[in-house]
Amino acid sequence: MVAALTKILIFMGGIYLLLLVGLYLGQRRLIYVPNPDRVAPVAVGLSGVREVEFTPETGVQVLGWYAPAKANNPTILYFHGNGGNLAGRSDRIKFFQNAGLGVLVMSYRSYSGSTGLPSERANISDAVHVYDWLMGQGVGSRNIVLFGESLGTGVATQIAALKEIGGLILDAPYTSLVDIAQYGYPYFPVRPLLKDRYPSVGFIKRIDAPLLIIHGQLDQVIPVHFGRSLFDAAIEPKKIVVFPKGGHTDLFDHGAMQEIRLFMQSLRN
Repeated sequence: MVAALTKILIFMGGIYLLLLVGLYLGQRRLIYVPNPDRVAPVAVGLSGVREVEFTPETGVQVLGWYAPAKANNPTILYFHGNGGNLAGRSDRIKFFQNAGLGVLVMSYRSYSGSTGLPSERANISDAVHVYDWLMGQGVGSRNIVLFGESLGTGVATQIAALKEIGGLILDAPYTSLVDIAQYGYPYFPVRPLLKDRYPSVGFIKRIDAPLLIIHGQLDQVIPVHFGRSLFDAAIEPKKIVVFPKGGHTDLFDHGAMQEIRLFMQSLRN
């Protein structure tokens, strides 16, 4: 009986170790889910938007979609979530355009026709490059408002801590990717094993630009308590809006556009 139980425990332990090794080796495939399709802005009904090719380092090409602001209005520098491509953000781009705002959406490596492989280091480095490019287009730092969506909130928060900006908008943010990974895989020791960590809660304390956090009460991917914790760690001026019927990707269907519009107007006052 004891020998049989020992064999079962050894077998189960082996399975656990195999799963752990698989999670470690495949972690970036779980974090980044790119759609590599390169789509022209006009193909999804966008006018006044052009594709921009960035070369943040030798041998790497990162694509972005850019529409200049009207009448010196602010420009949204947008960092999207872990899935899809640039075309999937066309509705949001239209909203920003209709509000007279400029918008530059950066894709990550391997997304939307971009080359290379995504990682935290690569995404932050590319984002700095794109921010500097936008400055080179004559957009002043105080006229740049960073927008992070889900995974992209970790990128936006770090850039906001590194660069001067006019404001920061975070859609479904988290305290750190480590916290989200531990939430999703509670039976594995993911904290010491995660390569890309996006420690937003540490960076948010260094940002003095106006902050807007929007989150869905029904978000099952990044539960709202992560957004509230990040908000608590931030310094003023700051505002959080929780949509009672909002999930993870549908906040624009529940009033987020109005909150963003009000926030952008407050930056001009």
